[in-house]
Amino acid sequence: MFTIGDFAKHGRVSVRMLRHYDALGLLRPARVDPFTGYRFYEAGQLARLNRVIALKELGFRLDQVGTILDAQVGAEELRGMLRSRQAELESAMAAAAARLVQVEARLRTIESEGSMPVDDVVVKSLPPVRVAELSAIAESYEPKDIGPVIGPLFGELCRRLDRAGVVPTGPGIARYENAQDSGASPGTPGTPGTPAASEPDSEPGAGTEAGAILVRAALPVAAGVRAADLGGGVRIVTLPAVERAATLVHRGSMDGVLPASQTLARWIDAHGHRSAGYARELSLACPEDRDQWVTELQEPLSPAS
Repeated sequence: MFTIGDFAKHGRVSVRMLRHYDALGLLRPARVDPFTGYRFYEAGQLARLNRVIALKELGFRLDQVGTILDAQVGAEELRGMLRSRQAELESAMAAAAARLVQVEARLRTIESEGSMPVDDVVVKSLPPVRVAELSAIAESYEPKDIGPVIGPLFGELCRRLDRAGVVPTGPGIARYENAQDSGASPGTPGTPGTPAASEPDSEPGAGTEAGAILVRAALPVAAGVRAADLGGGVRIVTLPAVERAATLVHRGSMDGVLPASQTLARWIDAHGHRSAGYARELSLACPEDRDQWVTELQEPLSPAS
């Protein structure tokens, strides 16, 4: 089972949204601790969450979503609804196009239910790696908020290394933390964080109520490279070794990473593991055509209690 925070992370929604869906009866927790009131969810509930989000993105009110779900609408019928909405979204502003990609990712995840490619998930250890990194705040862990932050970070970091004559020693790594846990403020998306004043959420793994994420773009560098050589804001850190990580290769734009991310979530739950943090994203290939990108998701594991 997942804590509400971990389930929100794998569903790419906020903790507040899950609580709202619980209150409306759209998505009840699989279990609520009778003493603490903490909510716990199962990986199988991602299927219902995907349908709720897809229907909401189509413009249905949440009370209508409940009625549709209770009527057992299938994936094929959902696809028809999405295609009708697609024609409208394609004529909207550029921001709506990115939103459409998220809807399609939800749909692909719905269609792949029951056919989890478990052979594609590999458990391995990750060695320590010395990196130069830049950080900024994204409003949430949703791809539509992560993309506009991580892309410019990598662009700026590459420019800094190029000016200093530094050649990266390996592929880029994107990693994430809850902004509140890191001491960064969720109040200024896209900029380095400052100490947060808000109180932590009461449920385990929930992170910051606003859902703000500290985004770190990192490139491996040799031992002689110093932060002072690369300009203000760049840190030189050694990412610690990870004893066990569940890994899966995603091919295509990171706007469509949701199916791969949820495959990892289902595998972790099915094999009795617990996630030990956000998945790292190792960029194995980043050609100009984003559909040709190859990215390895690396989610650290801790033994289930």
